[in-house]
Amino acid sequence: MDRVRIDKWLWAARFFKTRSMAARACELGRIQWKGQAAKPSREVQAGDMLRVKNMSGDFEIEVLIAGEIRGPASVAQTLYRETESSRELRRKMAEERRALPRFETFPEGKPSKRDRRRIDRLRGRT
Repeated sequence: MDRVRIDKWLWAARFFKTRSMAARACELGRIQWKGQAAKPSREVQAGDMLRVKNMSGDFEIEVLIAGEIRGPASVAQTLYRETESSRELRRKMAEERRALPRFETFPEGKPSKRDRRRIDRLRGRT
């Protein structure tokens, strides 16, 4: 396996759950190959640099092995190497998300009798 389709490689490397999701990400421009948007049929080989944007974050990776067989996560991680700058940026973004204030969501519908009593006490009514 010298070359493999990028959508198949992204699926094998476990960046996406299905190959169709990987192909869709390529079509939406979330996968960049050498600074350009990659089509799903683009072939990658060892040494190529990719930028992958998915739900887990933005990854800047180097392809080490052009594998097309999806295996366990431990094997999938041997297919690529993430750059230090990418790893540091993702760590920094995770810290910023943790530092954001959390807001409680309000339940749907009107408050119960118990909730109304709590609201009245909060507002200073007896």
